[in-house]
Amino acid sequence: MTAKFCSALLALTFATATAHAAYPDQAIKIVVPFTPGGATDAVARLLATKMAGKFGQPVIVENRPGASTLIGAEAVSRAKPDGYTLMLSGSTTYSVLPALKPSVPYDPVRSFEHIGIVAKAPVVLLAQNALPAATPKEAAELARREGANGGLMYGTFGPGSAPHLTGEMFAQAAGARMTPVPYKGSAQLITALIGGEIALAVDTVSASAAHARAGKIRALAVTGDQRMPQLPDVPTFAEAGMPDVSFVGWYGLVAPAHTPTQVMHTLNRVVAEIMQDEQVRKNVSDLSLNPVFLPGQAFREQIAIEIATFGAVAQRAGITLD
Repeated sequence: MTAKFCSALLALTFATATAHAAYPDQAIKIVVPFTPGGATDAVARLLATKMAGKFGQPVIVENRPGASTLIGAEAVSRAKPDGYTLMLSGSTTYSVLPALKPSVPYDPVRSFEHIGIVAKAPVVLLAQNALPAATPKEAAELARREGANGGLMYGTFGPGSAPHLTGEMFAQAAGARMTPVPYKGSAQLITALIGGEIALAVDTVSASAAHARAGKIRALAVTGDQRMPQLPDVPTFAEAGMPDVSFVGWYGLVAPAHTPTQVMHTLNRVVAEIMQDEQVRKNVSDLSLNPVFLPGQAFREQIAIEIATFGAVAQRAGITLD
């Protein structure tokens, strides 16, 4: 090996190390495949503000909604893997759609480098006040009795949505037949429940807790492994004796596959630090979410578990997304 070749090799190695060490030296973009204003957008903007402070570079949130998050997710999967394009999205993108659709334009594991899950979003089973059921098990018994008449009607956000999957989990755990009724969003769903159009509904805690506290509807149980501060008297499904009703949404940050290892180490470290910040955790909790940090391997394991679980639920319930 000549001295000239060794010098060139050392120079290349030093340049590569310097490039990695310099990350980031320009603005970072976090793609959110939803419209502005929702919980995903709020979490992304919270992360962006904190990341900008730590990196000394702008971190910009870009909303790219469409096709149930597929447009934004595909764009990020094809982006240059340099650490300057990231995506913050929910379990809809990473596990629900891959479990329910015949094909999606990305692989939720192989198309991305997984930085971490940063928040979890339990949902709540709600009942109209006139329903003669005060607990999930009483609602399950009522659902079994009503099965011959077409089953209790429950509100969802449409086929394959979190409320739909949770409702089917509840129906299967109850051994009952139930009828999903789609609504365009929480406002319509809650109005229908208050008005008695539907017997039950599944919604986010953030959208429904105030109505439950005001006595307009009743909250029967929440998913997840702990009670929600916004509904402290409402048990989890596990506490209520129905642990198989287990849908919990979540929000995860990723980069395109093949992003350099050193860049990923930097992103992992910084995001983990951010999610330990007490003010950040409070801000996330104020969105009716549970702040967490589950790094890459746990992120990938969560995807695999949920694709199998949701696929089985969908198959038994006949849920498909074209």
